[in-house]
Amino acid sequence: MNCFELSTFRQQFPLLSIQVHQKPLIYFDNAATTQKPQSVIDTYQQYYSSYNANVHRASHALSASATEAFELARLKVKRFINSKSIEEIIWTKGTTEGFNLIAQTWGISQLQSGDVIVLSYSEHHANIVPWQMLAKKTGAVIKILPLTSEGKIDENSLDKVITTATRIVSVAHVSNVLGRINPIKKIIERAKAVGAITIIDGAQAIAHQRIDVQALGCDFYLFSAHKMFGPTGIGVLYGRKELLNSMPPYQGGGEMIKKVSFFEETTFNDLPFKFEPGTPNIAGVLSFSTAIDFLQQHLGDEMLNYENQLLDYCFKRLSEIKALKFVISGKPDIPLFSFTVLGHHNHDIAAALDSFGIAVRSGHHCAMPLMSYLKISGCLRVSLTAYNTVEEVDFFVESLDEILTDDYSDKVHEQAMDVNNELGQAENNIISLFKKVKGWDGKHREIMMLGKTLIRLPKEKRTDQSLISGCESLAWLTCYKDTNRQYIFSADSDAKVIRGLLVIILAAFDHKTAEQIIDFDTDAYFQDLGLMQHLSPSRGNGVYAIVAKIRAMVDLLG
Repeated sequence: MNCFELSTFRQQFPLLSIQVHQKPLIYFDNAATTQKPQSVIDTYQQYYSSYNANVHRASHALSASATEAFELARLKVKRFINSKSIEEIIWTKGTTEGFNLIAQTWGISQLQSGDVIVLSYSEHHANIVPWQMLAKKTGAVIKILPLTSEGKIDENSLDKVITTATRIVSVAHVSNVLGRINPIKKIIERAKAVGAITIIDGAQAIAHQRIDVQALGCDFYLFSAHKMFGPTGIGVLYGRKELLNSMPPYQGGGEMIKKVSFFEETTFNDLPFKFEPGTPNIAGVLSFSTAIDFLQQHLGDEMLNYENQLLDYCFKRLSEIKALKFVISGKPDIPLFSFTVLGHHNHDIAAALDSFGIAVRSGHHCAMPLMSYLKISGCLRVSLTAYNTVEEVDFFVESLDEILTDDYSDKVHEQAMDVNNELGQAENNIISLFKKVKGWDGKHREIMMLGKTLIRLPKEKRTDQSLISGCESLAWLTCYKDTNRQYIFSADSDAKVIRGLLVIILAAFDHKTAEQIIDFDTDAYFQDLGLMQHLSPSRGNGVYAIVAKIRAMVDLLG
């Protein structure tokens, strides 16, 4: 029997009780990965502490226990998505590997020059790049289904795009950016009418609705455990048995064979083992099994109704913010909202929200073609699930309002400073400033204020040559050597937070000789500032990318 009670449900996720930057965590990045209940974490640990052994291959008690639990997990997945046979459930590392498996097996063996692969503009890179690689190898052609103004695949385009030349139709059940449920059944019907196979990306749908692959009638359905309260590194490829039997193996190794010989033809194992070479992610599979139990316990009408209430409320509150613009019109079908904020770079907003303890996603969300289609460079994404609360939505909206009304240009440093002062003093002044600031919210504010002091580069100097590779926002750097053999740097970025970080970095390197730049201890400088532990991995990598660009320029100029 399904039962959903919010406080009981939420209490099962230990990470939701932590603090980030001395603030209670509000986790609104569930489309990227969901948090894990304690039962899933316990199963992972229990496997390694109680019956760690390889599956299928040994004749001892530990292996028998592990194998039994491993195959029971497969049976649970079969029942969870209502596949016809347990042999149709293939373990993968995740949705991405599922696409690559199909492309490199069915695709390589079946496609010829001129065959058509149909995708849509709203696909994740995982459902684009494998097909591009396949098309390059086989001479196949990719055609794209357009979207409606509300972000769904346009049903009126199906007959025109999906033709008798089409061999593959591969689309998302729900877009990871737009949160819209696509007309999957109609797409599948049209593909069947022309003899094409259908591949459905279920990564975003699987935790928000009941999935019945037989009712859908698709040929393949792919999803990942980590987006449905399970562990990372494990996913499922459902495929119709007849198709899987016709496909060559994806990789070679142990377990996927019947007989190997140097003198006779090697023969392959039966389904599903033909596609599962080597030692699998056993702990991941068993933890995934627990996640399915957990989700089935709660995934009833009450939970889905609560998610819809949360969706309605968040959409209403976000709609009240005048500077906010949704990337498509109308309310999404799952609690996933993508938007831009007038006059603000999405990375700046995400960094500011992080200082409040709020985790959201910014960028292109592994959907660059969709960003181009929407004529934007990126956006913010807020994605909720059933452990989120109305109170969290309210705090998020209030925090966003505070960020938007906080005019950094009117703020004054407690102690005036000139970061472009005499040689050797700039970095000391920066360190002195940051040592006086407590907490990430204060340091973030100082970074944003420092960004105001950066003299912007003229557009003609923002070139491919001056572009800093590895920085998550667009950033540029130029330099020249003066008569004293000191290097003078100029820099810019489309994100305010990166401009502030550029000021901090240039304070350490500007007006210095090549020897001083090479000998400067960057790690010690960043440690004194107390910044790196607060920056996201991608932004931290971007900081070091800026340093690498500086040193490369110095090396080039000699």
